[in-house]
Amino acid sequence: MRIDKFLWCVRYYKTRTLATEACKKGHIKINGQAAKPSREVYATDQIELRKNQINYQLTVNDIPPSRVGAKLVDIYINDTTPKEAFEAQELLKYSKDYYRKKGTGRPTKKDRRDIDDFYETNDDD
Repeated sequence: MRIDKFLWCVRYYKTRTLATEACKKGHIKINGQAAKPSREVYATDQIELRKNQINYQLTVNDIPPSRVGAKLVDIYINDTTPKEAFEAQELLKYSKDYYRKKGTGRPTKKDRRDIDDFYETNDDD
């Protein structure tokens, strides 16, 4: 089975087009080598997948006949992604909350005063 179709079947991508684009961008590796969308997948292959800034590591157990339900995905793949990858994603979420959201515009008068107060207190030290 093709790698793009396999990743769609085991529900790592919502559409085959998204899986194909990820292959073309080099986000998917099979046994350590970059994979084209038409690359065949066999049982016991090791797949590295970069999605949402997480490097997933998957082992293929079996090839599904078609797209499977979410409860049956574990039959066909074994996810060996280290927990540190998910913890780093959580830290990234917290760091993004600190910054101003895109599209909120210029700082308000209150924001400017807070910034000025912050800089004035640092100058005294």
